Amino acid sequence: MQTRAAIVTGGGRGIGRAISLALARDGRSVAVADLLVDEARAVAAEIADAGGSAVAVVLDVTDPASVLAGVGMATGALGPLEILVNNAGWDELRPFTDTDERFWERVLDVNFKGALRMTHALLPAMVARGFGRIVSIGSDAGRVGSSLESVYAGAKGGLIAFTKTIARESARDGVTANTVCPGPTDTPMIASIAAAGDDAERVIGAMTRAVPMRRLARPEEVAAAVAFFASEDASFITGQTLSVSGGLTMA
Repeated sequence: MQTRAAIVTGGGRGIGRAISLALARDGRSVAVADLLVDEARAVAAEIADAGGSAVAVVLDVTDPASVLAGVGMATGALGPLEILVNNAGWDELRPFTDTDERFWERVLDVNFKGALRMTHALLPAMVARGFGRIVSIGSDAGRVGSSLESVYAGAKGGLIAFTKTIARESARDGVTANTVCPGPTDTPMIASIAAAGDDAERVIGAMTRAVPMRRLARPEEVAAAVAFFASEDASFITGQTLSVSGGLTMA
């Protein structure tokens, strides 16, 4: 397999960490991009200890200057970035009527506009080289809706549509764009969202019962789907949306 460089936003923990490790196992060099610099460095060190190539990059997807600086640092360390994983995300469980403009802006800035910024920074060079893999982490919330996640669901639905459009625009240029939609997954973000309410155990229990397999996904299971879309074997697959959700969404 040809060595190619990847950048994973939110790569320092949870699903992002699992994706970074999976890509490294596939022989990719990986820029672990995150605001959580200590966690990003730990993942990069884990990859290096296993014989891979990785660099930790401080990157805030809500800041255009930080995106450009992080992409520049990653490119300088690893060479051309041919795989982009838009993984960075954030949410809190709130009824829509309890949200406000400030909340909307943060959810959209991280979950939707962050992916726009990263794709805008990397897509032109992918097109020029005639190769690229863009994998965005959506959510089943963006496919079927999710109570207490109205703005997040809207952002993820927008990300799915955006990714399909990039797939159409880049189909003749050797660039594919696909979306992986996790269902409830055992991650620090899910734990923090649940803990923000009055009864974290009840919230996690409800999430688990909603899944036909009656368990949360493991980050590694989501990462396996991302690694496939990022692979050479997925060269004729673009514009697709794949749920990794234990049967929560079947479409």
